[in-house]
Amino acid sequence: MSSRVVRLTIITDFACANCCVGHHELLNAIAYCKDTLQLPLDFQLEHLPFRLINTSILPEDSRGLDKTDFLQKHIGKERFSKLEAAISKWAQEKGIPISFRGVMSQSTRAHRLCQKAYQIGGQNLQTPLLCAIFKAYMEEGQDIADVQVLANLAESTGTMSKADAIAFLESDELVNEVNAMCDEARSKGITGVPMTIIDGKWAVSGGQSSDVFIQIFKKLAAPGSHNSPPPFAGPVSDTVLVA
Repeated sequence: MSSRVVRLTIITDFACANCCVGHHELLNAIAYCKDTLQLPLDFQLEHLPFRLINTSILPEDSRGLDKTDFLQKHIGKERFSKLEAAISKWAQEKGIPISFRGVMSQSTRAHRLCQKAYQIGGQNLQTPLLCAIFKAYMEEGQDIADVQVLANLAESTGTMSKADAIAFLESDELVNEVNAMCDEARSKGITGVPMTIIDGKWAVSGGQSSDVFIQIFKKLAAPGSHNSPPPFAGPVSDTVLVA
């Protein structure tokens, strides 16, 4: 049986906890569908950048801003408390220590590095690097606007050498391209992420559970499904929006 190729374009931001949750859930769903259900599907992933936090609010070179304090001020204490409780519940259930400790970082440099990884090696390089950046920022509280931090991640994932990564990050390469991608997403009405676009036709918004994605992929694997939309659900949790 031939496999159907499912193209997944994921618009995401490293500053977004729900994006990290959605990333884990999506990869778990793909692994389950391939390894356990053995669905006749192949997946092509591409991650595109988004900035939830405008650079006028969080400049590129902001340093030392406590993540919790920053979010409480810009989305409100009540909303932040609800978000933190939802993320903590998920983290405890999954055994993945996502938290809001560490500093608040603008994500442009990290996005540039991920786009460079995709140029070099497609999803085979971009996905492992994206996983490493999310882990560094959401689990370890590292500053992903720091060139040294990102260069170390690039080297550890085999994206490029540390020296090459530093040279890239200190240049202007892909700055305009990443800015244009972020602007284009907003021009199309996207105000919150994650947003997963399937085969360029259907969009799934919010940090969905792996079960939601599994049901979608099962639908796509069924005979005659190529022209019918899968049963998409709405977002399962609130997304941090800072305009």
